Amino acid sequence: MFETLSALAPDAILTLIGEYQKDSRETKIDLGVGVYRDESGVTPILNVVKKAEQYLVNTQPTKSYLGSGGDPDFNQAIQALTFGELASDERITTLQTPGGSGSLRVAAGLIMRAKPDVTVWASDPTWANHIPLLGGAGLTIKSYPYYDTDAKNIRFDEMIEILDSIPGGDIVLLHGCCHNPTGMDLSGEQWQAVADVVVDRALIPFIDLAYQGFAEGLDEDAYPVRLILPRVAEMIVSSSCCKNFGIYRDRVGSLSLIGKDAATSAVLRSQANNIVRTMYSMPPDHGAAVVSYILNDPGLRKEWLVELAEMRDRLKGVRALLGAALREQAPDHDFSHIERANGMFCFVGISPDQVERIKSEHGVYMVNSSRINVAGITKNNVSHLASSIAAVL
Repeated sequence: MFETLSALAPDAILTLIGEYQKDSRETKIDLGVGVYRDESGVTPILNVVKKAEQYLVNTQPTKSYLGSGGDPDFNQAIQALTFGELASDERITTLQTPGGSGSLRVAAGLIMRAKPDVTVWASDPTWANHIPLLGGAGLTIKSYPYYDTDAKNIRFDEMIEILDSIPGGDIVLLHGCCHNPTGMDLSGEQWQAVADVVVDRALIPFIDLAYQGFAEGLDEDAYPVRLILPRVAEMIVSSSCCKNFGIYRDRVGSLSLIGKDAATSAVLRSQANNIVRTMYSMPPDHGAAVVSYILNDPGLRKEWLVELAEMRDRLKGVRALLGAALREQAPDHDFSHIERANGMFCFVGISPDQVERIKSEHGVYMVNSSRINVAGITKNNVSHLASSIAAVL
């Protein structure tokens, strides 16, 4: 049977990791892998996470199965974190999932059951795994304009023009904050315009909120969700705790489904639970239990907010460091978009040939599109990074 299969091309990021690990240069820089890192280059375990884990070790009474929807306390806490004062809306139902990816895949299965001929519209560009996750479930994916690689800003007028032409009932996939891969987020005024089009065209918003707290703050980053929710009858929100709690390998996410009323919400939950049962049966417990304990304990929640702010401030700080270094090393080129972007990612704005040169000649590793994870930048390597970019321009 298996002889009918052929090997697939290796994942670009995994290939980059392998090349980086084999590079013996002490000055090498990894800007490819999409995880937060501190100044020492480590993805740290937050102190508040360690405290919560120790609490669970000492007090958790069982390791028995969770239900398909996950931990109710976690779901309630995440629903409040995502929707704020709107969290009590009876139209919302939230399920725990294995990371944001699991959330997206369950949502795709639900969409296929409800309306298999629907089209999902994603930004151009979008996160590299959006298309395989949603398209792999059988959904039709099309794109709307988002980023201008030459001007290094959002193609907002073109975006609105396309959204305003999409057939009613189609789904629009939107990045809630820290757009991956560009880092360029819509302003409040632009979100208002998007919300108007979504309502006028009777589109279904599907918001991926993978980086809540990494742009401006928890409430600020959830603004698009809370803006659109009261104005629509149906909505989907995928979220992840992997980044803002630093628990990547524990795979903690959620899926929130909004129907026209409480009865519809109950139907959505039953269908989602059934999809979960046929895919992975039920989500893992540990990471979600950690998050739930932190969010429900006032003292730990306060500590988490401090650590989250430190991560957010570091990302802003290294963007400023690189921006200043590039103004010095490449004064004839405009890299201001790096400082205008949010979160971990942005495009440097160099060609694939230049990306290959900066890797081979200077040991700087990034994907071919020149998307970088700025968390890989430190005070010690920023000068080498800036001079390397300048050298290949």
